[in-house]
Amino acid sequence: MAGLATVFGSGAMTNSIDEIEHADVILITGTNTTENHPVIAQRIKRAVERGTARLVVADPRRIDLVNQANYWLRQKPGTDVAWLNSLMHWIIKKDLHAREYIDRRCEGFEELAAEVEKYTPEYAEKITGIPAEDLKAVAELIGKADRTTFLYAMGITQHTTGTNNVKSMANLAMITGNVGRYATGVNPLRGQNNVQGACDMGALPNVFPGYQLVTDPKVRKKFSEVWGVASLSDKPGLTMTQMMPGIGQGEIKGMYIMGENPVLSDPNAGHVETALQELDFLVVQDIFLTETARLADVVLPAASYAEKDGTFTNTERRVQKVRAAIDPVGISFPDWRIIQRIARLMGAQINFSTPEQIFNEIRRTTPSYAGITYTRIEREGGLQWPCPDIDHPGTMYLHKDGFKRGKGLLTAISYKPSAELPDKDYPLLLTTGRMQFHYHTGTMTRRCKSLSTLAPEPLLDINPQNALELGLSDGDLVKLFSRRGNIKIKVNINHSVDEGVVFSTFHFHESPINRLTNDVLDPVAKIPEYKVCAVRVEKA
Repeated sequence: MAGLATVFGSGAMTNSIDEIEHADVILITGTNTTENHPVIAQRIKRAVERGTARLVVADPRRIDLVNQANYWLRQKPGTDVAWLNSLMHWIIKKDLHAREYIDRRCEGFEELAAEVEKYTPEYAEKITGIPAEDLKAVAELIGKADRTTFLYAMGITQHTTGTNNVKSMANLAMITGNVGRYATGVNPLRGQNNVQGACDMGALPNVFPGYQLVTDPKVRKKFSEVWGVASLSDKPGLTMTQMMPGIGQGEIKGMYIMGENPVLSDPNAGHVETALQELDFLVVQDIFLTETARLADVVLPAASYAEKDGTFTNTERRVQKVRAAIDPVGISFPDWRIIQRIARLMGAQINFSTPEQIFNEIRRTTPSYAGITYTRIEREGGLQWPCPDIDHPGTMYLHKDGFKRGKGLLTAISYKPSAELPDKDYPLLLTTGRMQFHYHTGTMTRRCKSLSTLAPEPLLDINPQNALELGLSDGDLVKLFSRRGNIKIKVNINHSVDEGVVFSTFHFHESPINRLTNDVLDPVAKIPEYKVCAVRVEKA
């Protein structure tokens, strides 16, 4: 969001899921789409199988979609800016950039062109490991295509250069004229069903709902009047990754955690667990007693998605209804009812009786949602924001007539290595992700017997050459060390990872991989560098 909001003025998926199948070229990077977004992956596969789209996969691992790809760019983890700059270098060198589009709709091209001048395919090959000829071929493919769509996920954002990686992707899309048109765009695939909706509702430290800045006095006045309070703070808060150090520094005394399990999901998780235990007061609101909830002073039992009404806003900005299938079990309540009851006990006059009443307040305060109603959602099967008035059909793709910020901002970006790279003490590079059968920290999926039968335990993917050097056989138990801790885990020897790289998921509390990952942050978005850290492997 930080990258796209800066260069476009809006930090959301620019186009729609349906449009993916109609692109001439589909470039995916940092997304194991088949396992994490299988419905979207089916659309990609259909387009390739029909012969209407060419597929480029840029990923350090041999993921499933590599089997359908016309080109596989196997970059070293953490080198995304270098290969993206190289594609732009070759496109400009071959005069394949969209000159008229750039002149009319963008600014900063001269600075960008000067920066990418040194990123020849041969220079980028030394950094990334991607053959220069492949970089040239992909650059020409994109440069000559009419419509290219760019899909990415956390594989390129969870780095100290995550914001720059996204800006580089946007640079490539803009110089080829692939923003603001049908079946093009820069499209982040959200990792959860309502991540977009949570962001839209202000679950960020510097904005109110609708990305309205807390520093804007007119915005604060509007929300103060709607919420019936005298004033609202103009100071941005902290991101979650800033909160944990804040506990140790004495800046945070209490914490209220909803539907999150940072003891398993946060980097340097051992430090997180210690920090949470130092709090004066910890409240956790969840549907199960997670590893984090076990540390809480108070646990508030929340209702699951199947026990509540409301809306979710999905990855393509589509606002959809969710309907209760059963009543809340036991003494659990929907989140909004719990929050409202606590607020009333603290003196706030919040008096909603239905989720629809809450949604109507959202419509009054959030311009992009103003034209969306429960009735319209029911009738039309969901609506995509921005939808500014009741007669508006919703927006299939953004930036058709211009960028929200005016002109698109092309940004000159230099490649910077990851914060922690392998050395003689920690000679391997660990990268992390998800698998198809389990979700996030396994709070729900590991309680499903069929899924746990399919994926019963954590595994560490390691290349056969590294396994041979370490004297390992498939299924051996190893100790995996980083500068932050160690875990035990079984090895899975295969060619999905390159030599020098190991991979695992973070779903399993038995082998909590995030005890090893690096909590160093991107300076803008404050996202941790989950995808690159130095480790060593020893036979247990």
